[in-house]
Amino acid sequence: MARILIIDDDDGVREILRLMLESGGYEVDDAPDGYEGVKRFREKSPDLVITDIVMAGMDGVETIMELRLISPEVKIIAISGGDLVAPGYYLNMVKNFDTVHEMQKPIGRDELLDTVKALL
Repeated sequence: MARILIIDDDDGVREILRLMLESGGYEVDDAPDGYEGVKRFREKSPDLVITDIVMAGMDGVETIMELRLISPEVKIIAISGGDLVAPGYYLNMVKNFDTVHEMQKPIGRDELLDTVKALL
């Protein structure tokens, strides 16, 4: 069973993503911010990470950079619903990480599970 780590500062988003992924047969852990996400990544070595981009403290871009230092091959999905600007703005920031897949919130169950399956 593949292990997935969700990093998002929105409790509701983490819970919804968890339920969708667990219904797809995945083992799921989550973290409320980038700092905790990096810590859990080191502890659990998940197969895939889903991280929000706009978060207080260590944002998603910093989190991705830190994860890449720890494990350059880890598969990452960056998600964003935007903030004060369009969500596409934030997702464009991660396009420089050619191995990061981007998804815009809200994310549907089938879209999420299809993307995760394709990456794993």
